[in-house]
Amino acid sequence: MKNLLKGMAVLVLAMFLGECAEFLINMILARELGESGIGQYMTILPSIFLIMMLASFELPASLSKLVAERDKKYHRSLIKHAFRMTVIFSICLLIIAAMTIPFIPVFRESHPILKYIVLLLIPLVSFSAIARGYFMGREHTGKIAVSHLMRRIVQMLLLASVYQVLDFERPVALLIAFCTLAASEVAVFLYFVYAFIISYQEIKRMTGERLSAGDVRRSLASVSIPSTALRLFHALAHAAQPFLIKWALIKSGVPMDTATEQFGMVAGVAMTIGTFPAFIAHSFMVVLIPAVAKMQAGANRLQLNQLLQQVMLLTALYGIPAVAAVYFFAGPLTSLFFHSDDAAYYVQLLWPYFLLHYFIIPMQAFLIGLGLVKDAFYHTFWTTAITFLIIFFLGSRPEWQMSGIIIGMNAGTVLLAMMHYLTICKKIGVSWTLMQLEK
Repeated sequence: MKNLLKGMAVLVLAMFLGECAEFLINMILARELGESGIGQYMTILPSIFLIMMLASFELPASLSKLVAERDKKYHRSLIKHAFRMTVIFSICLLIIAAMTIPFIPVFRESHPILKYIVLLLIPLVSFSAIARGYFMGREHTGKIAVSHLMRRIVQMLLLASVYQVLDFERPVALLIAFCTLAASEVAVFLYFVYAFIISYQEIKRMTGERLSAGDVRRSLASVSIPSTALRLFHALAHAAQPFLIKWALIKSGVPMDTATEQFGMVAGVAMTIGTFPAFIAHSFMVVLIPAVAKMQAGANRLQLNQLLQQVMLLTALYGIPAVAAVYFFAGPLTSLFFHSDDAAYYVQLLWPYFLLHYFIIPMQAFLIGLGLVKDAFYHTFWTTAITFLIIFFLGSRPEWQMSGIIIGMNAGTVLLAMMHYLTICKKIGVSWTLMQLEK
């Protein structure tokens, strides 16, 4: 438990600094691109994240779980089989992406160079995922922390320097923003290559035992496929959400330009502010997947119960004050981007979404570690369907508009948190109050 808390502390510090950099990144983008430009940026970004997610094939989650469950003597064989599988998968994905990206509306309407940048990201993300999964499974949290911080710092420095020195038209300025994102992934890839080569020398010196390629592929696929399906659905939902929100707003009588600006304020400003403390939740997720997998493999329900209690308590201890601060200082915080009373109002309306978001992330790590990825997928599917229905029904009404959309987002988050929590309690055999184990 001490190692777990130490790893969390390292990741929390690194992710805090990374989120500070992310906050500055979004401030730079908001000021350089304007309300409409940041709306366009936030409309394209989910599609890029979707492709990056597919490229990772959720190897960080599946490989970390497998490495945590297996003895070190099997790690060399695990890495070799994972590498071969990734090579084949990356080639197939590159071919599919090259054929489909030109027909995706957000890329067809963007700068022509953007599609080549996205194609470059596929192999970078795929092979970085192997190293990330291995280091997560070995609980080398320092390397994960450095990679996260490096990604944000590189992008922030590039954005600040390029925009400071040169002046661009909006289409080129948008392209520059995505180029800096790709450059940050290149930096992370090179760091992981260096760190993995050093770490792999230790594995080579050990007397290793072979694992069946089929067994490794099945073990990885048993987590990667449902995890990828979960994130794919989540990414598709986020990619579709901007269009649904704009459609609902236009249907309620809001002009197209105003709808884009309002969505930009929610996605680029309100979400940036409200989800800022979630770096702590993401730190929990990195260390919880291998830790929960080990405890589950040992059938240690008492430790799992204690760990769940500690995670819920720690989340409440930072989440409640964070949401209170965001709520009461919404005006000054949103003015860091640009002055808008609407943006501050949106931040205050979204407080249930922000608070429960902090709990959902570590609970999803529990579900993955417990082998309940399919349950997580079903939960996400049904809550997203309900959220979209409420968003469209309320958001398209003239008297509700963006307030109705935010109500739908809050309602979906409440339902998802409840479903995750009750499923975890049932799996580890503990009452929903976490006070006693079931017999």
